Amino acid sequence: MKTPESTHLIRFPDCDPFNHLNNSKYIDYFINAREDHLANNHEFVIHTYATETGKSWVVGLNQIAYFVPAVLMEKVIIQSTVLEFNTSDILVEMRMWDEHKRRLKSILWTRFVHVDIKESKRINHDQTLMDQFTPIINALEQQVSFEQRVVDIRRKKFEEM
Repeated sequence: MKTPESTHLIRFPDCDPFNHLNNSKYIDYFINAREDHLANNHEFVIHTYATETGKSWVVGLNQIAYFVPAVLMEKVIIQSTVLEFNTSDILVEMRMWDEHKRRLKSILWTRFVHVDIKESKRINHDQTLMDQFTPIINALEQQVSFEQRVVDIRRKKFEEM
């Protein structure tokens, strides 16, 4: 599955005084959802991989845009998909929707860098990882910046109104 999704409930400790999901917590929800997506849809458990190989991924860059607040006790759908996968990093797009997938709440691009945990340095993906993850790449029709992706989403939203 190229775009797995899961349902999550916005919890009280993650909200600000306005009962909106705190900006920093969006990233927690997204990253936890992606980890679940890998385990549940691709039988890939990041913790097991790290323990067995001494390798893992670290976040090299996050870019996030907020459209509509997620609020306390709201059910949201989080989707994730791989936009790019190369020899040493992965670009994942994650989207948070209302529970009916009518309103996009937020979008996150995260660039994960493959690292040797002991050496704390970037390393290349081995052939097994290349073979496992290349089939799930869901590249955009044309390469765009994050900023342009957000503009395109906002424009599409406006056109649908």
